Amino acid sequence: VDRSTGELIAVEVFVAILPNSQYTYVEACHSQKRADFIACCGHALEFYGGAPKAIVSDNLKSAVTRASRYEADINRSFKDFARHYNCAINPTRGYSPQDKALVENAVHLAYQRIYYPLRNMTFFSLNELNKEICKLLMAYNNLLFKRKQASRLELFQSIEKGHLKSLPTSPYQLKDYCRAKVQKMGYVYFSPDKSYYSVPYRYIGKQAQIHYTTTTVEIYYNHQRIALHRRNPSKGNYNTDRDHLSSTHKYYVDWSPEFFKKKAAVHGKNVEACIDTIIASGDYPEVGYKRAMGLIQLHKAYGSQRLDSACKRAIQADAVAYQRIKNILKNNLDRSSLFYQDLEQDRPHIPEHENLRGASAYQ
Repeated sequence: VDRSTGELIAVEVFVAILPNSQYTYVEACHSQKRADFIACCGHALEFYGGAPKAIVSDNLKSAVTRASRYEADINRSFKDFARHYNCAINPTRGYSPQDKALVENAVHLAYQRIYYPLRNMTFFSLNELNKEICKLLMAYNNLLFKRKQASRLELFQSIEKGHLKSLPTSPYQLKDYCRAKVQKMGYVYFSPDKSYYSVPYRYIGKQAQIHYTTTTVEIYYNHQRIALHRRNPSKGNYNTDRDHLSSTHKYYVDWSPEFFKKKAAVHGKNVEACIDTIIASGDYPEVGYKRAMGLIQLHKAYGSQRLDSACKRAIQADAVAYQRIKNILKNNLDRSSLFYQDLEQDRPHIPEHENLRGASAYQ
């Protein structure tokens, strides 16, 4: 029952049984949809503490995409679930309840031993309902068979438990799938989060398939996994594995204020100061990085000494910009006294009787 509105909410009940001991698992869930069905299957295997050689399933759409008497088409996610637990899926034939007579009988007994005692109780959450089901289920599995003088739990522990395969270290996570083309920059666009994940650059232009869970993103090409990332739910992010990048891409990934300051320091303290100013003045970091790289590259044509000198002149004139420093070098203003004369014109007029007094400071 919805606590706020009083609405009655119908739920489905999942029932699983082991064939020899008839040890039974029962769980209520919201629907028979793929996510609920596979989650219940995983909970059942955890309840049993192991995986069987095969799971005999009903023909619901979450388990079987296309039913067949001889070779059913198993739902892709359910097949992946079985692969994770190293077991086979053997669905029953359509309209053949005798193929699953044991579990059909378990459903009938669940009505008597579990549903009936709950008939007058009201639950406000699925969790509350399953807690009560668990109590009644424990009592049900401990009931003695009349002829065997043993309970389902005792038979399970003495006979079947040793035949189950051990469970994987981590539970199965439901996977979803989508396709994407590897873009020229070496990333695939992951539409559920509107973000990007890197792949090895040799796959640029190829069509890839993305398998994803709530925690991981796997990228496949020709059924081989070429990239594995931890899922980042942030929108618009570029998620990068540096091993995927070509040498050119790796160089650009390293761009940062510290990267440019380190490169500028080789050519002089004035170049480093100009780099700081250029990066700090830009609203968008990448624009500043391009200008900073352009400034540093000027040393190839003019040498480090002239570049540092030109940066000094630009700082004095409060004209720190890539294009202005380039013009200073191009017009040899870093070597010319005219540069100082140009600065003189911009300064306020000093009376002659104060000229001598301020000369040393002005120089």
